[in-house]
Amino acid sequence: MAVRSEPRWFKSSYSGGSGTECVECSHTGGRLHVRDSKCGDGPVVAVRAHAWRAFIRALEGDTLVTG
Repeated sequence: MAVRSEPRWFKSSYSGGSGTECVECSHTGGRLHVRDSKCGDGPVVAVRAHAWRAFIRALEGDTLVTG
């Protein structure tokens, strides 16, 4: 499977309905990218896919995360 060089962004289903807190996501080469949809040229947070899944599980209460 070829790796995309340009991310294909989509609006997160968890973004707020008021239009003021929109998050966009993209999957590229085993990583997930997150950015503010109002600032498309701004900073992007990139994490490995397995780390993102662990983060989501922790938010859902399936895993206890300790520091």
